[in-house]
Amino acid sequence: MPKKPYIIALEEHYLDPEVKQHTGGPGSGAFVEERLDDVGALRLREMDEAGIDLQVLSHSMPGLQMVDAAAGVPLARRANDRLAETVRAHPDRFAGFAALPTADPLAAADELERTVTKLGFKGAMINGLTGGTVFHDDKRFWPIYERAAALDVPIYIHPNLPHPSVIEVYYKDYAQQHPGLLRAAWGFTLETATQGVRFVLSGVFDAYPGLKMILGHLGEGIPFLLWRISYGLRASMSEKTFRDTFCEHFWVTTSGFFSDPALLCCVMEMGIDRVLFSVDYPFAENPPGTEWTKTLPLGPEDTEKLLNGNARRLLRL
Repeated sequence: MPKKPYIIALEEHYLDPEVKQHTGGPGSGAFVEERLDDVGALRLREMDEAGIDLQVLSHSMPGLQMVDAAAGVPLARRANDRLAETVRAHPDRFAGFAALPTADPLAAADELERTVTKLGFKGAMINGLTGGTVFHDDKRFWPIYERAAALDVPIYIHPNLPHPSVIEVYYKDYAQQHPGLLRAAWGFTLETATQGVRFVLSGVFDAYPGLKMILGHLGEGIPFLLWRISYGLRASMSEKTFRDTFCEHFWVTTSGFFSDPALLCCVMEMGIDRVLFSVDYPFAENPPGTEWTKTLPLGPEDTEKLLNGNARRLLRL
């Protein structure tokens, strides 16, 4: 029998009970809510059943991006301390991404540094827009990226519901009948891809050349569009193309997206070293993700990179 590969999954969510009191959680039904609340026996059993060795835990949407600065700063510290306790209880099964109180960017940068240097976290996850309205390429947030670059840890940019005005203009005709349209079916992708494009255009990577970012869901569609985006921006980005900047600073994960053609597109556009395995638990279940890995259209060396090697290097696991 071939040896089971070591599998690291790094977009795997939970919900801190105190944060839940402030945000109400993602509203995804009882099955998901039960698993978001559990960072013990149920989660570990389902990891074992699917063959996942380590999860990097991150706070579920909407996270602290929907909490104001006065409440968010102390809440982030308490939530991250509780996550650190969870990781310490199972250090061979869990690692952590910090939740950041982005309503106060300087405090968020300090909290990122504290969680990395004191708690051993591997970076941070930011969910959607701060206050539901402000994209994170805005310069008010750059202290976070300056600190992330100095610490050499990535920032994972995760979806949340689209901007209210976008919902009104783009989706209101179909959102009631097809609520998934606002989420994984389309709205999450469009909003988060837009954030990724804005980061490249903002100049933040010129300011902090070592900054590393992660996008889930196989890059929110950007890898498929890299050539066209670069071509469309060729006049205004003549010194360094959009594609060059994106591929230098972004990694993508397979979270909730178990498709051979989509994976191969990402590998061909960005290189295998930029693609990492994730499930998106519990919004996606573990078994479909790990079953997919058994028939990947990749060679053994590239499969090993996808399942654990790239995560080990990026997160220094």
